[in-house]
This record gives sequence, structure tokens and C-alpha cells, in this order.
Amino acid sequence: MYYWRKLTEEQRRHTLAQRKLQCRPWHSPAHTSQARGLYLITATCYEHKAWIGTSEERMDSFADDLLAALQAHTSRIDAWAILHNHYHAVVLTEAFPALLHELGQLHGRSSFQWNREDSARGRKVWFNLLERAITGDAHHVRAIHYVHHNPVKHGLVKKWDQWKWSSAADYLRAIGRTEAERRWREYPLLDFGRGWDD
Repeated sequence: MYYWRKLTEEQRRHTLAQRKLQCRPWHSPAHTSQARGLYLITATCYEHKAWIGTSEERMDSFADDLLAALQAHTSRIDAWAILHNHYHAVVLTEAFPALLHELGQLHGRSSFQWNREDSARGRKVWFNLLERAITGDAHHVRAIHYVHHNPVKHGLVKKWDQWKWSSAADYLRAIGRTEAERRWREYPLLDFGRGWDD
């Protein structure tokens, strides 16, 4: 996430020059221009501060708002999880630019509200939102596993269905534990997420 900070001044100049030559955004990946697709979406709080998770009430409220935003611009939500400082979702959408705009609005509203509640006017709350196109069935199942496993990975719970702010319990009810375990063995996470969610 914070790769830029680890670079020397010379490395930063070289990286920026390369991005300019390739007509890429200077400081972050470009969002997709495709309208339709299956995506893994990740959004993080600035410097991984736990602005979402300051209270259960804030987590509950943000979960409601995030799901409403996703439902407004997707035809299917396959997985979602909200942690104290970031969230993930796997969605199928016909209108990604509209979804991106809606999530940007949600980030703006939540920043304003949380900063007011925390007496921290002007504080930067959100860092970035990234999307990754799902490229096939195996990638799709691994993305769902990744989202549901994220609270376990971060040491918040021991089992998927113990995390309140996630679709994992519904997913397990829908497919059953036996099928979930089979899918986990067939589509292990391996290094899924390494390098961009450490």
C-alpha cells in the first residue's frame, strides 16, 4: 500500500518518469473504464488507521451504508467484509463507473460524519479504492475466500462466521460447511493478496 514511502528520492523520480512515459496516472493505478464486470473491490483508511472501527455502532452503520451503495449499482454481491480500517467486496456490476462514484460519495459522507463525531475536522480518512477484475472461476472462488478469511488473517476471529461484519455466515449457510471445505481445498488462497494487503 505505501510502496512510495519506501523508495529513495532517485527511485521516486525514476518511477514517476516511467509512469509519465507510459501515460499512466502518476500516483495510483487507473480505475477500469469497463462498465460491466466481476470485481474484487478494496478500500482502505488512510495510513490503515481504524476510523471505521472506533465503535460497534459505527461498524454497523457503515455496513448498512456500504451494502446500500453496493446494491444500488450491482446485480450481485458475492462476498463482503468490513474490518476496522478497510473493506473488501466481490461484486458483479453492469455499471462500474456509477458504482465507483457511489462509493466515492459514501467515502465523502462517512469522512465528514466521522470527523465531526471525532472532533477531527479536515482529517484524511480514506486512502484509496482499488478494483481487480475477476479473471475466471478459480480467481472468483479465491477472491470470495480471501474476503471471508480476511478477519481471520488479521487475527480478529478464529472462524469466518464469527465476524459480524461479513457475508461469511450467509455464504456458509447457503453452500454448507462440507462444500465450503471442498472449495477451500480445491481453491486454496496460497499467496492471494500478498504484496497489496500486507
